[in-house]
Amino acid sequence: MEFINNMKYKNHFFSMLFNKFFLIILTLITAVSVQAQEKITLKRATELVLQNNLQIKQAQLSEALTDENLKQSKLALYPTLNANSNLNFNFGRSIDPITNQFVNQSVTSLNGNLGSSVTLFQGFQKLNQISQNKLQLEADKSSTQKVKNDLILAIVTDYLSVLNAQDLLVAANQQLEISRQQLDHEQKFFDVGNKTLADLSQAKSQLATAELNVTNAQNQTDLSFLNLAQLLELDPAIPFEVEKPVIDDTKNINTSYTATEVFKTAYSTFPDIKLADLRTQVSRKAIDIARGNYYPTLTLQGGLGTRYSNGSFSNNSFNSQIQDNFNQSIGFGLNIPIFNGYSARSSVRKAKISFQNAEINEQLAKNTLNKVINQAVYDLRAAEKRYHSAQTAFESSKDAFNVIEQRYAVGLINSLDFNQAQTNLNKAQLDLIQARYDLIFRSKVIDYYLGNPLIF
Repeated sequence: MEFINNMKYKNHFFSMLFNKFFLIILTLITAVSVQAQEKITLKRATELVLQNNLQIKQAQLSEALTDENLKQSKLALYPTLNANSNLNFNFGRSIDPITNQFVNQSVTSLNGNLGSSVTLFQGFQKLNQISQNKLQLEADKSSTQKVKNDLILAIVTDYLSVLNAQDLLVAANQQLEISRQQLDHEQKFFDVGNKTLADLSQAKSQLATAELNVTNAQNQTDLSFLNLAQLLELDPAIPFEVEKPVIDDTKNINTSYTATEVFKTAYSTFPDIKLADLRTQVSRKAIDIARGNYYPTLTLQGGLGTRYSNGSFSNNSFNSQIQDNFNQSIGFGLNIPIFNGYSARSSVRKAKISFQNAEINEQLAKNTLNKVINQAVYDLRAAEKRYHSAQTAFESSKDAFNVIEQRYAVGLINSLDFNQAQTNLNKAQLDLIQARYDLIFRSKVIDYYLGNPLIF
């Protein structure tokens, strides 16, 4: 008996120990999980995309390469300075490089030269190249800014998509709870014989539909989080939350913009237009560079040199020969292009064609911007009308549902009419949520083209 009591005591002890250990492990897991659930604001999301996005890094690397090209084109104006040396071993009958006489012995000779050259005139090609590289650097900077702007708009889009999906999920869960209560209500009345099997089946069908809507809403929420995580270059396996900003007040949204005023502002600030204009200037400068091939090239050259040989006729010591054979030279070089297969003319023509293509691309960028701005203004006004209509529809559906719910409670209408009213209310609520976020998004698109900060 004592043995049994001891065993019971031990089992109780180990059971308590296991429970405490389990609670500790559960607490640690919960703490880690809570810590991992980082809450990201829209500002933080913008910072992350600007910090981590690979497209931005690629654009910045292109910018750095162009900056190096600009530095090199400036250094190309300076004279060149190069040194060279040759050490030769001749065997048998050969010419002594010092005396220019034949000798029949092994001869070791050494010569060294130091030369410098500077271009005095080359059709202004180097100066034009510097100007072109400056323009190209500005173009690359605009390209980087364009990538950043596009990504910030994408962040706002995905961020709002997450918020929209979460609100839809909340609404779907609310409708699910109502459907469960309705089924419970129908079941109780059915059990006492006040409802038919058709009424009970209708309630079960309504519950199944609500559960499916919750599943779809949850899937859409998960997909929205996945898209946002990928855009932020975050690990999709690590969960995070988004902070819901205060965006309930839609009355402050300005919808009185005109396409003309938005385009006028965007034309002077939008990086797409600036980028297209700079690329046109780069192409125009390429024509000047190509025309430089028509002109002569004038260079100034200078050099220093000496030599040494151990041939039989070269009896002087190494130092003496180096001093005695020391020479200096200076001169001019002139290269006049006469006929080179019309390569200069071809280069100019190709540069002009590229310039014309750049002009067309610039005009296309302007036309595209004008088109999308007109569409954005139209979408904003349409979103405002849709939002007001959705508000009215939701209020009407809610009032109608309240009346039908009261009549249903006293048995004045059947379950089919009640379920239809509930479905209508659910749809009106979802339409209102989507219309609200669509209006907010359309207003942010206008802010994007106006160059305003994309914040809530």
